[in-house]
Amino acid sequence: MKSKISRIFPKKTVLISLLTFLLNFYWAIAQDHEKPADTSISKRERKVSIIPLPAIAGDPTSGLIIGVAPAFSWTMGNPETTSMSTALGLGLVTTKRQLYTSLRSNAFLKDDSYTILTDFRFNINNQPTYGLGTKIWERPWESGSVSRESGDLKKEMIFFRHLRLYGIAMKRLQNSRFFYGLGYHYDQMFKIDDKSLNLEASPQELTFHEVFQREKGLPTKRYKQSGVSLNAVYDSRDNVANPYKGQYLFASWRGFSEILGSTSNSGTLWLEYRDYFRLSKERPRNLLALWTYAWSVTNGEVPYMFLPAVGWDMFARSGRAYTQGRFRGEDVVYTELEWRFPLQKNKERFGGVIFANSSTASSRTEDINLFSHFQLGYGLGLRYMVLPKKRINIALDYGFGVRGASGIFLNVNEMF
Repeated sequence: MKSKISRIFPKKTVLISLLTFLLNFYWAIAQDHEKPADTSISKRERKVSIIPLPAIAGDPTSGLIIGVAPAFSWTMGNPETTSMSTALGLGLVTTKRQLYTSLRSNAFLKDDSYTILTDFRFNINNQPTYGLGTKIWERPWESGSVSRESGDLKKEMIFFRHLRLYGIAMKRLQNSRFFYGLGYHYDQMFKIDDKSLNLEASPQELTFHEVFQREKGLPTKRYKQSGVSLNAVYDSRDNVANPYKGQYLFASWRGFSEILGSTSNSGTLWLEYRDYFRLSKERPRNLLALWTYAWSVTNGEVPYMFLPAVGWDMFARSGRAYTQGRFRGEDVVYTELEWRFPLQKNKERFGGVIFANSSTASSRTEDINLFSHFQLGYGLGLRYMVLPKKRINIALDYGFGVRGASGIFLNVNEMF
C-alpha cells in the first residue's frame, strides 16, 4: 500500500502517517507480549501470518483516507525448499467518494515448482496528469492546446474507474532459479471524466489526454486492454519480502489484441533488474539495494492511461516523492538506489533507509527522446520489523522531488 501526499498538506499528513506507523508498532509489541506459555504452541508456525495494517492518510485530492491494507505471508511446502509467498490487500475509502481495492500476490508452490503472480484491482479513482516525457516544464505552449498556470505546469485532473485482472503462472526450470511461463492481462478504464477539458470554449481548451487520444484515433471515455504475455524470471533472493542477498530479473512481453476485446492492437515490453549488495558480514541488514526497470511500447497504439508510467508497477512502489503517473511516456526507464541499515547495535527490530531515484520518459509524438531529460527524487525512512522470523517490515518514508514535490509512503515489506 502506498500513500502519496502532496506538498500542499505536509505537516498534517506527516502526523497522521506517523500515528499509523506507531499504531502498528504498538500492535506488534502487544503480539510479542501475548505469546502463549506453552512452548510447543509458541514454536508452532502459523500457516498464514497476517498483519492487519490500518491505513490513515489524507491529501487535497482525496480528503481523508481511511481503510485497511492487510499483508499476508505463508509457505506452501518445506521452508527449506519452498520460498515464502506474500500478498498485499487494500481497501480504502475517502471523503471525496473514492474507493481503492486490490489484492496483489507473489506465490510459490511446493518446492518452488511454480511461481504465480496475481494483480486484481477495482478503483474509483482520480489523479493529475502532466503530459508525456520528462521534459515537462519546458514544453512549448500554444493557446487552446494545453494549459499553463503561474509559470508551472497546471495539473489536469482525470477521474476514472479502473478494473484490472492479471495472472501469470511460471514453471521452474529443473533445479535452477529460472522460471518461465504465460500470463493473461485485462485492464479497463471507464467513466473517464477529463475535468480540464472544455470543448465549449473558444478556442477549445484541450488536455493532454484528449489531444493524445484524438491523434491516435482512440476513444476518450472508455478503453480496454486484453491480451497474453510471455514471461521469464530469475529469482535468487533469500526473502521476497525483505531481501538481504540475491538477484531478481524479470522480462515480460504483453500482446493485446482486438480479437480478445482490446480497444486497439498493441504490445509492451517490461524489463526489470534488482540486486542487493551487503556492506557488512556481521550485519546483513546493512546493504545497498538497486532497482531498475524499462517499460516500452513495442508496437501499435496504447491508450493514454495505459502508457508506461512511474508508479504503475505491480506494487506501485516506484517514484517515491511523486504522485502516481507523474512521469508518463511511450518509453520509461526508472532507477533507484537505497541504503538500508539497522538502527540498533545488536538487534534488528528498527532500521532506516536513505534512497534516491531517477526517472526518464519519452514522448514520441513531441520528439522528446528517452534519456534526454531526467527527474530526480530522494528521501529517508524508518523500518520496524513486525515479524522477525519472516523479516516483514512496516515502512514509513518521506520523499522529496523537483519543484517542491514531496510525499509520504506507508507500506508493508521493503519497497523492492
